[in-house]
Amino acid sequence: MKFTLLLVALGIPTLAQDVSTQLVKRAFVDANIPKDLSITFNPTALLEVSLPQGARPPIVLHAGINVPRNDTAGPPIFHVAGNIGHGPFVVATVDPDAPTPQDPNEAQIRHFLGGNFFNRAGLLVNTTPAISEFLQPTPPAGSDAHRYVFLLFKQSPEFARQTLVNSTTSIALFNISMFAKEVDLGNPIAGTFMKVAPEPSS
Repeated sequence: MKFTLLLVALGIPTLAQDVSTQLVKRAFVDANIPKDLSITFNPTALLEVSLPQGARPPIVLHAGINVPRNDTAGPPIFHVAGNIGHGPFVVATVDPDAPTPQDPNEAQIRHFLGGNFFNRAGLLVNTTPAISEFLQPTPPAGSDAHRYVFLLFKQSPEFARQTLVNSTTSIALFNISMFAKEVDLGNPIAGTFMKVAPEPSS
C-alpha cells in the first residue's frame, strides 16, 4: 500500500484494472460514452486492456484512467473476465473526441478494429490480421484529453463477410454503432476506456 501511494505521489502510473461491470457501466455513463457513441452498454464481462511499457510493468486500464500519451504506443493486450465462451469476438477502439471534445467533427476516429479473437484462458488471441491496426492516441496540441474507448463484441457471421471497412478505409468519421448494426454485432458485451491528453511539449 505504501509503495502504491509513493508511486502515485511521484506521478508514476500504477497497475489497475476494472473489477465490477456495474462500476464500468457507471464510468461509461458518467463520461457520456453510451450517448456519444449511440450504443447500449450493459456489460456482462470485464475487458482488461494492458499497454506494454518495455522494461517497466504494463499499464492496465480501468475505466476512465488518465494515461500519458508517451505510454500509449501499444499495441494493447486484451484479456477478458467472465463467462462469455470461446469466441470468436471483435475488438474495436474509437476516439469520439477528434479533433477536440468541444468540436468532434472528425469523430469517431477508428484506432483499432480486429476480429477472430478467441478466449484462451482469459487471454484474447486473434488468429487473423486486424482490419485496422492499433493507432497510438495523438490528441492535438491545445485539446482537452480525449476518450479512447475499447469495446468487445461477439463476432457475427456477417462480420467475416463485411466490405464496409478495410485496411485502406479512412479511419476518420467512423461510427461504431452503425457498423455494429450493419454487421449484426449487437451490443458490446464488455469495454473500458482511457483518457489521453496532448503531451505538454507538443
